[in-house]
Amino acid sequence: MRNTSPAAPTIRFRRWSRKAYAAFASIGRCVTIGCLRKSVADSSLSKQKTAGTAGHAGCGEESTWKGETEGRETDTGIPDIENIKSISSLFDISIDELLSNENASQKKSEHLFESVTEYDIDEPKRYDMKFGGAKRFVLCGYKGEKIRIRLVSDTLSTLQNDFKIKIDDIRKRIYVDVKRMNGVTEATAKEAVSIFVQIPSPYIGQIECAVNTETVEIHSLECDSIELDVKTSHVTLDDISGTVEINCNLDMEVLCSSLNGEVDINQISATSRIHIPENTVFTAVTKGIGTSISYEKDGQQTDRFDTSDSENIIELNGIKSELVIYTGKERG
Repeated sequence: MRNTSPAAPTIRFRRWSRKAYAAFASIGRCVTIGCLRKSVADSSLSKQKTAGTAGHAGCGEESTWKGETEGRETDTGIPDIENIKSISSLFDISIDELLSNENASQKKSEHLFESVTEYDIDEPKRYDMKFGGAKRFVLCGYKGEKIRIRLVSDTLSTLQNDFKIKIDDIRKRIYVDVKRMNGVTEATAKEAVSIFVQIPSPYIGQIECAVNTETVEIHSLECDSIELDVKTSHVTLDDISGTVEINCNLDMEVLCSSLNGEVDINQISATSRIHIPENTVFTAVTKGIGTSISYEKDGQQTDRFDTSDSENIIELNGIKSELVIYTGKERG
């Protein structure tokens, strides 16, 4: 009887793109990349060098072993060093980073429960986002290509089932809507859930955001305009360039680490305070009915210290509202 050997399986790449995971997408299989210490990989390479052709000594045993393991993953073997090198080259990261247990993706979350939703962005978009209630809301830009929405909680174990994130991509707009399920109330969300949103900096146009939360934090954003329709008592603006419009009828504390553009505050029957760095050059403007702006330095009321015709503007608009612009320390 003539012995025949099955042809070695080959992989043909049928699809390609610029994404780092394109090779795996073309394979059409689920690829798992584990975390392995460098010492184990070095040991594997050493064994391959010393083993030589020992693996071919018992052809029958070798064939039996292949028949049992081919097509499934046993989790007991050591990955081939050449495969590790190929993956390292594919993703443009060092072997040390690939094998290290200190990789950021392996670190434990600082919260007990979380739900993460991501969506690829490939061109500048306008973002229209509605988040409902939350204990804390953080929005920031980053150097990536996905919008990433992360809900976290330390007490709500059913977080993933109780909150659903819907993302619609229609023409030049991204619509985000967070829905509460299973009878979860907004009061529960404000007590137990925090929301972190990352938007890819290269693809930010205009942003409209609605949220009801204790604190709002906006970090590292450069865009035409950000409109915040919020119910909050505390807003932090850190490293923001452009126009920020805050619509809120509650008394607020607004902290600006810098002023690079315009901050518009729209309120009805409210008194708010905005802190800016000392020696900031800006122009203050009042609009609406019965609005007024006053000034403080180091907790003491002082004369007006804005300048005329500055590119940086702080504007108060609305009805019967007051705004205190202050620098230095708070009052007593």
